[in-house]
Amino acid sequence: MNQSALIRPDWTPATIALMVLGFIVFWPLGLAMLAYIMFGDKLKAFKKDANDSVDRMCAGFRRNSGRHWAHRTGNVAFDEWRDAELARLEEERRKLDRMREEFDAYVRELRRAKDQEEFDRFMRERRNGGAGPATVD
Repeated sequence: MNQSALIRPDWTPATIALMVLGFIVFWPLGLAMLAYIMFGDKLKAFKKDANDSVDRMCAGFRRNSGRHWAHRTGNVAFDEWRDAELARLEEERRKLDRMREEFDAYVRELRRAKDQEEFDRFMRERRNGGAGPATVD
């Protein structure tokens, strides 16, 4: 957390003044500021925990992908066709996920190569006595 911020969850003159002003203007504002001062540091961890919980829950929904709610219609031909289409779509989704992962790896490698090239150029310029790129005044 940026400790040089003027309004941070701590007992600073600015936060105390905002709390008092909040109580004067509208008491829930002062109460909210008091809660921020006392529990503000814990909000970041709470948000991360809540997001992780929701992500795990949604991952469970994706894994099941509608198998529990898709009931049989009684028409065997339609049910077989629907199951085949759902299986085909699931396979397409897996292919797209693999392609996305491959592309992400490719982009990471490109960025790494670009960073390496920039670093190598910097080191060459430094060894050759240059002070780096000239600044424009």
